[in-house]
Amino acid sequence: MDRKLKGREYFYISSMLFGLFFGAGNLIFPVHMGQEAGSNVFLANIGFLITGVGLPFLGIIAMGISKSEGLFDMASRVSKKYAYIFTILLYLVIGPFFALPRLATTSFEIGIAPFVEESNIGIVLAIFSIAFFVIACFYARKSSKLLIYVGKVLNPLFLVLLLILFVIAFINPMGTISEIAVQSSYQSQPFFTGFIQGYNTLDALASLAFGIIVIGTLRNKGVNEPKNIAMDTVKSGILTVILMGLIYSLLAYMGAMSVGQLTVSANGGIALAQITHYYLGSFGSVVVAAIVIVACLKTAIGLISSFSETFVGLFPKGKYLVFAIAVSAMACLFANAGLTKIIEFSIPVLMFLYPLAMTLILLSLFGSFFNHSRIVYQMTTGFTLIAAIFDGLNACPPFIRNTSIVQSIISIGSNLPFFEIGMGWVVPACIGFIIGIILMVMNKEKK
Repeated sequence: MDRKLKGREYFYISSMLFGLFFGAGNLIFPVHMGQEAGSNVFLANIGFLITGVGLPFLGIIAMGISKSEGLFDMASRVSKKYAYIFTILLYLVIGPFFALPRLATTSFEIGIAPFVEESNIGIVLAIFSIAFFVIACFYARKSSKLLIYVGKVLNPLFLVLLLILFVIAFINPMGTISEIAVQSSYQSQPFFTGFIQGYNTLDALASLAFGIIVIGTLRNKGVNEPKNIAMDTVKSGILTVILMGLIYSLLAYMGAMSVGQLTVSANGGIALAQITHYYLGSFGSVVVAAIVIVACLKTAIGLISSFSETFVGLFPKGKYLVFAIAVSAMACLFANAGLTKIIEFSIPVLMFLYPLAMTLILLSLFGSFFNHSRIVYQMTTGFTLIAAIFDGLNACPPFIRNTSIVQSIISIGSNLPFFEIGMGWVVPACIGFIIGIILMVMNKEKK
C-alpha cells in the first residue's frame, strides 16, 4: 500500500522542483524582456508565463498522468528510434551544449567578472568554470540527496536573497511603467514576442528531463502506484507554478521600471547587475553574485543528475558517476566559449526542439481520448518536425541563415501561417493531428 505524503513533504518537493527549474535564464531573460517591452510589459509577461511556467507544469503533469518512466518512455509512443534521437538531442541541449555551460558563464559574468580585470577574464573564467562543475558534480553524484541539497538548503537561500532585492526595488521604483518606451520588437506583437522569449528559459524541455527526478523522489518516499504518483506530482507542481509565475512577473516589472534610470542593456545579466548596483552600490554586486551563483548551482546539480540517470537508462552498461563526470567536463569546456556565443547558437536549436516538446506534452496529456494511438503521435510529430526545421533555420545566426541553400528552404517555410512570429509549426501540427485521428478511425473500421 502506498504511503500518503504529509503537507511538509509536498512543500519540500515543490521547493526542489522550483529549485531545479529556476536557473540562469530564469533570472536574466524576464528582466531583459521587461526593459524592452516597457509599457507593454503586461502582455509580454503573459506570453512569457505560458512558455516559461505553463508548459513546464504541463510537462511534469504529462509525465505523471501518462504513467511514463521518463522522456524516452514518453517519446517511444512515436517510435523507438525517434525516442532515442529526441531524448539524446534534448539532453545534450539542456546538458553539456547549452544549458549547463550557460549556468557557469552567467554565474561568472554577473557574479565574478565585475571584480576581475579585463586582461584576466579568460583565465579566471576557466578556473571558475572548473570549480563550478566540480562542486555541482560532487552534489549530483547521489541523486537521492537532491531533495535535501536543493529543496531544503539552496532554494530557501536563493529565495531570501531575491526577496531582499524585490523589496528594495518596488519600495523605491526607478520609473513609472506606463511612461517607459516600448522597443521595436515589442510594439506590434508583445504577447507572441514574450511567448517566444519564454523558450529561452529551457523549462519546457527541462520539465521532460526533471520528471524522472520527481518520480524517483516520490518513489523513495513510498509512493509507487502510477495514479498516486500522478496526483502527487500535480499537487507538488501547483506551488512551484505559483512561485515561478510570481517571480517571473516581479523580475519583468522590475526590468521595465529600471529603464526610468538606466538604458536598455545588451542582456538581462547586465541589467540585473546594474539594477542591484543602483540600489545597493558595491554591496549590490556581492548580493547579485550570491543570487546568481546559488540559482545556477542548484539547477546545474539537477541537470547533471537527470542527464546521468537518463543515459544510464539508455545505455545500461554505463555508470551513473561516469556520465555525471563526463557531462560536467563537456559543459566546463563549452562554458569557456562565453555567454554571448552560447545564447546565439542555442536559439535556433530551441526553435526546432520546442515545437516537438510541446506537441509531445499535449499528446501525452490528452492521449487517453485517442487511446494513445501511435498513428496520431506519428502524424502530429511528423508534420511538426518539418515545420520546426523551417523555424529553426530562420532563427540561425546570419552567416548560416543568409546562405543560398538555407534561404531557399526558409522561402518555402515562409508560406506557413504565423511563420513570421516563430510559430510556423502550429498549423502543420494541427493538420497532422487531424490526419492521425482520421487514420486511426479508418483502421478501427477496417478491423
